[in-house]
Amino acid sequence: MVRVAIVEDDPVFIEQLRDYLQQYGRENGISFRITAYTDGDEIVEKYKAEYDIILMDIQMRFMDGMSAAEEIRRVDEEVTIIFITNMPQFAIRGYRVSAMDYIVKPIGYYAFSQSIARALRHLRSRPGRYLAISVRSGKVKLAVSDIRFIEVFDHDLVFHTTQGELETKGTMSAVEKELEGEPFFKCNKGCLVNLRYVDSLTGNDIQLGEDRLQVSRSRKKGLMDALNDYMESLGV
Repeated sequence: MVRVAIVEDDPVFIEQLRDYLQQYGRENGISFRITAYTDGDEIVEKYKAEYDIILMDIQMRFMDGMSAAEEIRRVDEEVTIIFITNMPQFAIRGYRVSAMDYIVKPIGYYAFSQSIARALRHLRSRPGRYLAISVRSGKVKLAVSDIRFIEVFDHDLVFHTTQGELETKGTMSAVEKELEGEPFFKCNKGCLVNLRYVDSLTGNDIQLGEDRLQVSRSRKKGLMDALNDYMESLGV
């Protein structure tokens, strides 16, 4: 699943980009999860590092694409940004925010597909995904591969990582959505585990290093299937 944000103030172009992504997905066997924003300020507000690709219009009413990209880069250095513009001279400034490419309006499918293909090659070469976690001291950029498991207590999430614990506000459903496509499994209603770190499954308990977590009886078969699928994907 490739997570794409479209930031564009013209609904006609939003639908065109959505259609092009879906067409590219059908032709290449790729699934896209698409979220649309109608201005730069919308994506910047409460931004989390949850996208793989951002298709960003440069000229928008409240916050232009270049300013939005600068704000995004403060918390997310990994996301691939592709600018969309009818004024190519603006795209030259993209080096300031490490933009990978730009597409000139009117948008043709061939140019679009070539740009998306480059973006996907870039994604495959990246070492891994990151989340931006809000903590009391600010924001922390957390590698998904470093998350061992996540617990929820009321409206607090505790991320158990290889470097220690991080606590933030949030819901389990929201973090599940952010981690879609990663090898995580919800072993009970309050705990999401990273299958990379599961050492054993004994009875209704799983062992992750020194941590033993309970598996709901109704979720045990699903967990076993998920573990088998994950091991197969590693060639084990």
